[in-house]
Amino acid sequence: MDFLGPVAVIGWGRFGCAVGERLLESGVRVRAWDPRARMPDAVAAASAQEAVCGAKTVLLAVPVPNTEAALRELRPHLAAETLVIEVGSVKSGPTAALEAVLGAAVPWAATHPLFGPVSLALGERPLRVVLCPRARHEAAVARADEFWRALGCETLRMDPEEHDRAMAHSHALAFFVAKGFLDCGFDLESAWTPPSVGGIARTVRSAREDAGQLYASLHRENPYANEARARLLDALQSADAALRAPPEPGERAHEEGEALRLAELSDAPPPLRAARERIDELDQELLRLLAQRAEIALRAGRAKAEVGRGVRDPRREEELLAARREGAAALGLDPEAVAEIFRSVMNLSRSHQARNAS
Repeated sequence: MDFLGPVAVIGWGRFGCAVGERLLESGVRVRAWDPRARMPDAVAAASAQEAVCGAKTVLLAVPVPNTEAALRELRPHLAAETLVIEVGSVKSGPTAALEAVLGAAVPWAATHPLFGPVSLALGERPLRVVLCPRARHEAAVARADEFWRALGCETLRMDPEEHDRAMAHSHALAFFVAKGFLDCGFDLESAWTPPSVGGIARTVRSAREDAGQLYASLHRENPYANEARARLLDALQSADAALRAPPEPGERAHEEGEALRLAELSDAPPPLRAARERIDELDQELLRLLAQRAEIALRAGRAKAEVGRGVRDPRREEELLAARREGAAALGLDPEAVAEIFRSVMNLSRSHQARNAS
C-alpha cells in the first residue's frame, strides 16, 4: 500500500493511535505528532513540521474544537499535493475550517469514521466511513475514499449538514441516553437483566469505552444536537406524564390510550415477532463475531509468516474441532453438525487471509 504513505498522523489519541497502528501493520510508514500524548519512538516526530514533511497523506485526528488551530499550525508546512483527511465526529465546523485555512491550495477531505478504536482492535465489520464531497476537491475525496477502502472500510457520501443532522438524531442522542444510565449507576448487565435490554447495555458500554471528549463534542459542536435533545426530552416528559396520570374511570389494563402504547412492528403474533427479532439480533451478532474472528486469524497468519510457519496447522485444526464437538455435546447440540460449521468458519478465515495476503 505504498500509495497511502508516508502518512502523518496529527493527534495520537485513542483513534489516531488505533489507525496509526493499523497503517503500520499494513506496512505503511507513519510519522506522528501530538504534544499531549506519548508516542512510540518508531513513529514520534519532534514537531508537526517534521511529521508532515514528505507525507503523502495527513490524518488530522484532533478533537473537533481544535481543528482550525491545528490546521493553521500545519498550513505553512503542507505541500500542494499533500492530502489532508480530517476525521472528526462533527462535520459542519471542521469543513468550514478546512475551507477557510486550506481552501483550494491544499487537497482535503472531511470524513467521519463511524467506528472507534475498540472496533478496530476487535476486527469488527462493517467499518463505515462518511465522506463529505466538495465540488472543487472531487479528486481529494476520491483519494480519501481509496485510503479508507485500503484499510478495509466501506464508504458513503453525505453533505456536512445532512451528516450532522443524522448524527444529532442518532450518535449524539445515544451517548446522551448512555450518560444518563451511567450517571444513575443502573446495572444493565446483571444476571437478572432481560435479554431485551441487551441493545441498550451495548450502547452504554460503547459510550463508556470511547474517548471522554467525544461526548461533549457530539453535542457542543453539532449545530443540530440541542434541538434533538429537546425533542427527546419533550417526548420522555410526555411519556412520564402519561404514566403518572391515574387511569380513566372504568379503563382496564389492556385498554390504555395511545400515550401508553409502543408502536407495533408487524401483524405477526407477539411471541413469533419477538422470536424473529431475537434471531435477527443473534444473526447480526454472529456476523460481527465471524468478521472479528477472520480479522484475528489474519493477524495470526501474519505472525506465523514472520517466523516462517505455514498458514495451515492440521494438528491445531483437529484439536479445535475436537474441542468444539465436546462443547456442542455439553450444550445438547449435534457434535458433528457443529464441527461442520467450524470447518466452514476456518475456511472463511483462510479465504479472508488469502484475499488480504498483500
